[in-house]
Amino acid sequence: MLQAAFTRLQIKGKALLPIVQGGMGVGISAHRLAGSVAKLGAVGTISSVDLRRHHPDLMMQTKKSRDKELINSVNLVALDREIHAAREIAGGNGMLAVNIMRAVTEYASYVRQACESGIDAIVVGAGLPLDLPDLTSGFPDVALIPILSDVRGIALVLKKWMRKNLLPSAIVIENPRYAGGHLGAAGLGNVNDPHYAFPVVLEGTFELFKDLGIEREKIPLITGGGIHTHEQVRDLFALGASAVQLGTPFAVTQEGDAHPNFKKVLADAGPEDIVTFMSVAGLPARAVRTPWLANYLDKEAKLQRTAKPKQCTVGFDCLHQCGLRDGIAKAGQFCIDTQLAFALAGDIKRGLFFRGSEPLPFGNAIRSVRELVEYLLAGVKPVMPQQQTVPA
Repeated sequence: MLQAAFTRLQIKGKALLPIVQGGMGVGISAHRLAGSVAKLGAVGTISSVDLRRHHPDLMMQTKKSRDKELINSVNLVALDREIHAAREIAGGNGMLAVNIMRAVTEYASYVRQACESGIDAIVVGAGLPLDLPDLTSGFPDVALIPILSDVRGIALVLKKWMRKNLLPSAIVIENPRYAGGHLGAAGLGNVNDPHYAFPVVLEGTFELFKDLGIEREKIPLITGGGIHTHEQVRDLFALGASAVQLGTPFAVTQEGDAHPNFKKVLADAGPEDIVTFMSVAGLPARAVRTPWLANYLDKEAKLQRTAKPKQCTVGFDCLHQCGLRDGIAKAGQFCIDTQLAFALAGDIKRGLFFRGSEPLPFGNAIRSVRELVEYLLAGVKPVMPQQQTVPA
């Protein structure tokens, strides 16, 4: 079924299925999901953020600690473990990537550790990775893939990297109108701007390539955000995309690394349950309106009016800039690591559950990674029971 007629995604000499599983933290896309996607011949992605939460022995070392150096060091151990575990599942197939937010404090350390642990690709979003070529200079075989949302951002990265005689191995174009998690828009009022639309960005990027003397085939463009049907995939390929990236549909697969309750919250959410708000990183974000998020949004205006610098509540500075810790009034006033950790553990009342805005390919049914990839590429849906939801 996966041998259907389509052009393979070419990255660093690998011919891959043109499907990229997006990185989702905290711990939502770890070794099991990433390894399972890569095993099929596609790109599986581990999110680098706070992976110690998948390792009880590391949590025992750090759960009540406020020692930043200790927490950061065990998170590097966890990242190394996750990469090797994913590699074992993949069995040499596909490509394994690590997604690292430019906005995290330990960004450079995560990049170095991922390279030293033998990762195939580094994917960077939530900021412009202008220094990524320098950080990976000793690892020329590692693919470098920025996540960007518009032609202006793509131009900035290309021109900076070209001065270092390097081009991205691929570029993910993420549309903030539909994506989940942190969104690549300047503010809440910009999320729906038409200049983020895939046809606009694809056409503009191909024109940019021409202006910069870059062959169109040299840098694959991967579109992400809101993709949930075979027809969308087919149409994006027709527009010139080399692959598509999906997050939420992979998060709810059987192989997803999160608690079953996490999958249930995402799978059962309707359009009215999904909200966009300001994250602590100063970026718009999209998530499911859970009891915690509803309560927070009711108090958000007051919390922002009274914002002032506070001591980090989890003992380590996960973000360069944190609305709660740094007292930034326009940003979110909550601990994102704490709320995402609750979500990973399936705590519906206290968790922050990032999710894209669009329906899921199989409704609220929880299916396998293979079935999802086969549907996206070949348009074949599995036989669906009348009712199949995530067990409680």
